[in-house]
Amino acid sequence: MLSPDQVRTYICDNLSCDHVEVNGDGQHFDAVIVSAEFRGKNRVQQHQVVYRALGERMREEIHALSMKTLTPEEWTAR
Repeated sequence: MLSPDQVRTYICDNLSCDHVEVNGDGQHFDAVIVSAEFRGKNRVQQHQVVYRALGERMREEIHALSMKTLTPEEWTAR
């Protein structure tokens, strides 16, 4: 089973992020991801960026990932 820290590392290794928080139980995870790469993209496109960063792990190791994706500007405005 994966730990939230492993999922965080997978995301950070493949996506330039300003902030990443991941919680979960080994199969189901919740994440908050802040990246400049989300600028100009809608939520679906932002999530696709994260799915690409996770690659095959999304199909093989991670059963479910709920995420909130934000640009650095959106994160600062919170």
